[in-house]
Amino acid sequence: MATRTRPNAEVAERESKSGLEMQGLAPKGQVHWNLVPPELAQHAARRNEGVFADMGPFVAVTTPHTGRSPKDKFVVREPGSERDIDWGHVNVAMAPEKFEVLLADVQKYLNGLDELFVQDLYTGADSTHRLKVRYVTPNAWHSLFVRNMFIRPEASDLPTFEPTFSVLHAPEMKADPARHGTRSGTFIVLDFAKRMIVIGGTRYAGELKKAMFTVMNYLMPKADVLSMHCSANIGKGGDTALFFGLSGTGKTTLSADPDRFLIGDDEHGWSRDGVFNFEGGCYAKVINLSKDGEPDIYATTQMFGTVLENVVLDPMTRRVRFDDQSITENTRASYPLHYIRNFVPSGRGGPPRNIVFLTADAFGVLPPIARLTPEQAMYYFLSGYTAKVAGTEHGVSEPQATFSACFGGVFLVWHPTKYAEMLGKLIAEHKSKVWLFNTGWTGGAYGTGRRMRLAHTRSMVRAALAGQLDTVRYVTDPVFGLSVPTEVPDVPARVMNPRDTWSDGAAYDAQAKTLARMFAANFEKFGSNVPDAIRNAGPKI
Repeated sequence: MATRTRPNAEVAERESKSGLEMQGLAPKGQVHWNLVPPELAQHAARRNEGVFADMGPFVAVTTPHTGRSPKDKFVVREPGSERDIDWGHVNVAMAPEKFEVLLADVQKYLNGLDELFVQDLYTGADSTHRLKVRYVTPNAWHSLFVRNMFIRPEASDLPTFEPTFSVLHAPEMKADPARHGTRSGTFIVLDFAKRMIVIGGTRYAGELKKAMFTVMNYLMPKADVLSMHCSANIGKGGDTALFFGLSGTGKTTLSADPDRFLIGDDEHGWSRDGVFNFEGGCYAKVINLSKDGEPDIYATTQMFGTVLENVVLDPMTRRVRFDDQSITENTRASYPLHYIRNFVPSGRGGPPRNIVFLTADAFGVLPPIARLTPEQAMYYFLSGYTAKVAGTEHGVSEPQATFSACFGGVFLVWHPTKYAEMLGKLIAEHKSKVWLFNTGWTGGAYGTGRRMRLAHTRSMVRAALAGQLDTVRYVTDPVFGLSVPTEVPDVPARVMNPRDTWSDGAAYDAQAKTLARMFAANFEKFGSNVPDAIRNAGPKI
């Protein structure tokens, strides 16, 4: 008698009746439709795409690309969208005829492979504004990544799934710049007319996620929905809060509050019905992650189904060395939203009562918390400020100001002022309070000062969201014009005024004026597109 080595399982109908003809594909090899994480992990292991870490996460290495390649992103210049797009260094135009050649070559490449993995997924938790997206990739681990990151349909919906957008992924294929009109062998190209994205020449999984965010940044404003690069959570009383911030400012950390419920950590829309997540998962940065500092995020890195990108493992134990950045400082974990204990299954919340802007000011001059006027909210939203510090990039020896419009300039499609105008109207309609938090340095600039204590920032955020700062006394910062509370529960009073934390007040004054001039110089690029009331809400030089 034969020995049974695996349990019986019914074969589910997972293949869409639309097939891959819609994507111009006729593969000669095997196509795996809508596999679930255990199956994808098995295939990834069989194909030697990576290794398993202690406790079961799958680990992939994406070198030489360990981050996005923004200079290799293009948008096809076609009549239906060309008047809407803010063309320039963010949205670089590609001629339609070049895209046709590239698309045909990608289709030919994928058709010739032995295996393809297909995932049919949703982008957008609000069914009114949802996109149906089909991902086609040759790698099982990339298929697991997108399944983690986006919203998974019910099994019963798969046979009739008809995508409204398609992503063809060819990570090992190199483009020919002369033939395809690209800058290099790497390419991320969006065609809004064909509702198609092609990605190749890079294994970095973040391109699959952010390409669809770019699509939502174009389509949602056309439907009167503000698309936002932010995290969102809900308090026990039902109050929604948004957290905007660039990498390293604490957006993911502060929104994953055990006393609140996470809607999502990165991409959201704000419609007339409230806030909704674009995604079904999280893509957290895990460099220097600790169990004590961020217990909920740490727990996800110990779970089967999580994808870890570019982390280093101990060769004996296969445990992650979270402090090891020998591959990259940009180590990542991809996991479904339900791996976080307090999550919102619907991915939706009401209009935000509070909006938080986060900046890691390495110059050490911005206050730890400030309440913004509506005009200041628009000014700092358009500025999207944070700072790089020495050691994070080659050639950076002192703090460098970074301005990214709307806290996500590299993903915008329309001119930044369109998103700012929409946010301003929504803030006015719903009377949302807006706050600016400095999670960066205090007591001096990077190198002499110290990083703001996370415990203090958490206390300030909680006090602001709970309404505890509505009745306290505020003072006005003389350079930045910001209203700063003089007291916050569980935060030492000396922390509140950044000048008082410096040993040399004159040095602080000079540093503050330097940063103020940087803000003003950056804002000049908006020209006459911004009303004077917003322009005048910036720092006073």
